[in-house]
Amino acid sequence: MNRQLNIVVVGLSLSSSWGNGHATTYRSLLRGLHGNGHDVLFLERDVPWYADHRDLATPDFCRLEYYRSLEELDAFLPEISGADAVIIGSFVPEGRAVIERIRAMNPSLLGFYDIDTPVTVARLEAGEEDYLARHQVPYFDLYLSFAGGRMLELLENRYGAKRSEALFCSVDSGLYIPTGEDMRWDLGYLGTYSPDRQPALEQLLIEPARRLPEKRFAVAGPQYPADIDWPTNVERIDHLPPSAHASFYSRCRFTLNITRADMVAAGFSPSVRIFEAAACATPIISDRWPGLDVLLPESEAIFIADATDDVVRVLTEIPEEIRRGVAENARARVLASHTAAARAGELTSYIETLNKPPVRGECAPRQHAPEIRSEGQPQ
Repeated sequence: MNRQLNIVVVGLSLSSSWGNGHATTYRSLLRGLHGNGHDVLFLERDVPWYADHRDLATPDFCRLEYYRSLEELDAFLPEISGADAVIIGSFVPEGRAVIERIRAMNPSLLGFYDIDTPVTVARLEAGEEDYLARHQVPYFDLYLSFAGGRMLELLENRYGAKRSEALFCSVDSGLYIPTGEDMRWDLGYLGTYSPDRQPALEQLLIEPARRLPEKRFAVAGPQYPADIDWPTNVERIDHLPPSAHASFYSRCRFTLNITRADMVAAGFSPSVRIFEAAACATPIISDRWPGLDVLLPESEAIFIADATDDVVRVLTEIPEEIRRGVAENARARVLASHTAAARAGELTSYIETLNKPPVRGECAPRQHAPEIRSEGQPQ
């Protein structure tokens, strides 16, 4: 094993998964780092909307501390200046000011973890710089991107990132497992309301529910408007903490994955929900986007739906043995390449490479992760 690293992460939230997918991503990655023998300090802005919905107040895999203002970050100067790497995440409150303040502390290695890369790029193009300014991109020694493919070259060539690397989400294989519970829903969807995802939800779940009144559906997640006309056979669950995700997936005959518009356009941006559902051996019906077929080949490890009729066909015509086989194929692929431990290993490899002095006359070798790994490829 490589040497033990001390890493500081300043992220949107670790303590609360309410209304955000960042907490799940950080929990998986930090558990992987802890399991690989590294120490992590996570700094979270103490804000009321997360304080009132904390579902992991005292993690056992890292040190979690809160700060209420930019000035309170100064209390962590010893940890920040002494860390092997300091990583600031996307959508951190007052992110631009946080970046400037931490950069002034002169950390050994400054990184940015963009859990929203296509969204970030779209915002920068529109001149929206609330959590990251365009001129700040070259500040970072390492720009970690949730999206692979062309996004990595775009970040370097258009925005001046010194070094961009893909760091996809991952799944904690010890927490996301088939629970063996009885099926409750024919199709379930887990996700916070998003205006750009709602048309796909209407087409791929709500309309199938209307056409198949004898089947049962579920939508779990907060912030859905009160005026949505839910069919009577759609069960609404306002919030589902990560501790209940495996149970939810295990009780679904199929689960639905819907991708945000910016991520569909960018491609190579797998959602954490795909990895979670696959690890629970729940067959996935997904919208279509570039790179998905590399991760999970269509009809072999995932079902693709372009329209309502596709969902209806899967729910009514797919034999049980095929349903189970597709789910097991997806699970095998995800456990081979997309676990928390594997992703943590990628991150520490990037850090070690950048912290290691290059041989005189040579540059440190690039270690771009493959855009999306297939089953059996080395991690």
